[in-house]
Amino acid sequence: MKVAIIGVGLTKFGELWDSSFSQIFVEAGINALKDANIEGKDLEAIFVGNMSGGRFVDQEHVSGLIADHAGLNPLPSTRIEAACASGGLALRQGIMSILSGFHDVVVAGGVEKMTDVLTGQTTHTLATAADSEWETFLGTTFPGLYAMMARKHMEEFGTTREQMAMVAVKNHANARHNPYAQYPFEITVDDVLNSPMVADPLRLLDCSPITDGAACVILASEKRAKEFTDSPVYITGSGQASGTISLHSRKRLSVVDSTINASREAYKRAGLGPKDIQVAEVHDAFTIGEILGIEGLGFVEIGAGGKATEDGITQIGGKIPVNTSGGLKAKGHPVGATGVAQAVEITLQLRGEAKGRQTDADIGLTHNVGGSGGTAVVHTYEKG
Repeated sequence: MKVAIIGVGLTKFGELWDSSFSQIFVEAGINALKDANIEGKDLEAIFVGNMSGGRFVDQEHVSGLIADHAGLNPLPSTRIEAACASGGLALRQGIMSILSGFHDVVVAGGVEKMTDVLTGQTTHTLATAADSEWETFLGTTFPGLYAMMARKHMEEFGTTREQMAMVAVKNHANARHNPYAQYPFEITVDDVLNSPMVADPLRLLDCSPITDGAACVILASEKRAKEFTDSPVYITGSGQASGTISLHSRKRLSVVDSTINASREAYKRAGLGPKDIQVAEVHDAFTIGEILGIEGLGFVEIGAGGKATEDGITQIGGKIPVNTSGGLKAKGHPVGATGVAQAVEITLQLRGEAKGRQTDADIGLTHNVGGSGGTAVVHTYEKG
């Protein structure tokens, strides 16, 4: 399989008080069209990742709204929802539409505006990605779920609080060089360990922020890509897997099976393995999430993620740089947009355009998780 990314676009991530939900998606889309050097008339379909427009901004029928406000009627526009993996799944649906032969050029994007409601409502909305009957109804929040996973990982493998804090420190250091990042400043391990407790052992600086933002990529068939660009980035593998939503149904709290299964599919389709990946964007909604992610993706053995982080293998210049964008932790996490923003970062890396945070990579990967692992989407990318 081979589908090309020919253009990418982002908005600034953060608290975008002066822009509406549809405006930020349109802004990202225009940036992607400019980057691809094409016009709206060249597009054939739109795929929009969005977790919860209805709860955050009282807006459903997101797909129609965006096509209308972007001036792209009568293009078919489809909303994709998979909690925090909505963006990654929108990208996958765009890929599948091209591989099926239905379309040749499409836009895959994601958008979320999360700051227009109070924090308590945001927390409750995000918790709907868990099992409402068995987890949310009983008062569980996502920090609480990931805290249990972190505690079990610490118990089984000796992972330390300091190792989890190092994930945040690394990703904030990377975000300093990302002009779109919400929190482009450095922090220390002590800053993380002394920040307010959220859900033991996770503290405030272990958690990704509440974010507004949008991201878009323009996808083209391999046949059409060279009409538009001399430097396409090819998506060569795509994998999606489901896992148990409730933690109590899992065989192990310290392993995310959906990540393992989605990555296996992506690697198989691309003809690659974990050792071939040279740069990756990994879902770090919480610091333990990146540790679980690099294990599930096969970059390190199960249980070795904390020590690997401490040893620096995930830093820029390390064996496998992870979250060069700053990750969800520092770049920000507008949940519907995150999976597409990851694809934007890997595209910039493979094109040699990630100024200040550039790696020497020809092959990359993105990893997007819905909820605590109910959905996982993995894509592999290769320089054209």
